[in-house]
Amino acid sequence: MEVFVARQPIFNENEDVFAYELLYRSNQQNNFPNVNGDQATAEVIINSFLNIGIDELSNGRQCFINFTEKLLKLKLPTYFRPRDIVVEILETVEPSQELLDICKELKDLGYKIALDDYVFKEQNPYSYKLLKFADIIKVDFLFTPLEEREKVESLAKMLGLKLVAEKVETREDFEAAKSKGYHYFQGYFFSKPIIVSTHDVPTYFHSYYEVIHNLSMVEPSIDIIAGLIERDLSLSYKLLKLINSPAFRPKHKITNIRQAIVLLGLIEIQKWIYVLAVRESTLHKDEMSRETISICLTRAKMCEEIGQIMNQISPTTGYFLTGMFSMMDALMGIPMDEILRKLPLHEDICDALNGKANRIKEILDLVISIEKAKWDEISHRSQLLGLDEQELFNIYANSVSWTNKLLSKEEIGK
Repeated sequence: MEVFVARQPIFNENEDVFAYELLYRSNQQNNFPNVNGDQATAEVIINSFLNIGIDELSNGRQCFINFTEKLLKLKLPTYFRPRDIVVEILETVEPSQELLDICKELKDLGYKIALDDYVFKEQNPYSYKLLKFADIIKVDFLFTPLEEREKVESLAKMLGLKLVAEKVETREDFEAAKSKGYHYFQGYFFSKPIIVSTHDVPTYFHSYYEVIHNLSMVEPSIDIIAGLIERDLSLSYKLLKLINSPAFRPKHKITNIRQAIVLLGLIEIQKWIYVLAVRESTLHKDEMSRETISICLTRAKMCEEIGQIMNQISPTTGYFLTGMFSMMDALMGIPMDEILRKLPLHEDICDALNGKANRIKEILDLVISIEKAKWDEISHRSQLLGLDEQELFNIYANSVSWTNKLLSKEEIGK
């Protein structure tokens, strides 16, 4: 499925790009869909950091991201490096002592804080105190009354804060904002938000809470956590995309999820699982995705079982991931080789998924022939691999049962 993020540049007085604001979009229509703020921010984060890549979006500049009161209380901004983001606090967040404490912690950690559409509220004692933790104030230059604008401009000048003029529509607006001492400018006069899109794997499982539970144990089991992630195609894909980003890119290619967990670290895993849980709690699933994921799970389990039979001395390598990712092109709607170029998978897995002959491909072909009940092909392939046909049918039945239990468990937990 295709996913989207809108990116609008913020310019300095020389009309050079200073930063970008990342905005939620659900399609190519350049307007904000009617969704709650928590979901919008979570979607922006997932699509920017995991699906598209923050380095590709930002060109090395900081990105302004809106945070709701709930996400601030959950300390979501601290999951990202201060050099990557500016924490933009929405105007809907009412100043309070709790908000001041959150902002102090963010400042101590090195984050920059921007107040979006800030309005000074004399009746709220925390409204002025909040300014002491801010670095930037964003002012709606189009709709904020002149008297209110001048009040905010005066406060910013007195406290040494940077001002961003939003909704700068004309050259006259730009020149007027510059004359008032604004430092940065954002609006359609410069650039409409540019929509950037990529593809994501539809999510069916809600494994996140179970993973979070295991991560929170005194001595988390990497094997248990790897098993939970492995059975979730979307989560496995996102984990591999993350590990392939410049911040984590491994020297050696990945053959299983356990390797990825060890390389990434449990703390890093936990933060991304949490962000995904916030995002996925609002999404709907469709029957086509469920059936495709069911097939992928069954193939993964079969490939793993057959691989264990054929490699009784040495451990199996890459069979589960090969089966799991074997329909990724159908799920995402893009060619398999394009998907694999962005993942740090071992070349044997990539070759098998791209149709090149190797032992993993032979096992995957056998599994697909069993799935499609091609009897002559099953007989031929099992003879070549020295496998008993009856044992293969037992593996198929057990794998289907294993998949159904996982899916039914997920549906019961909804």
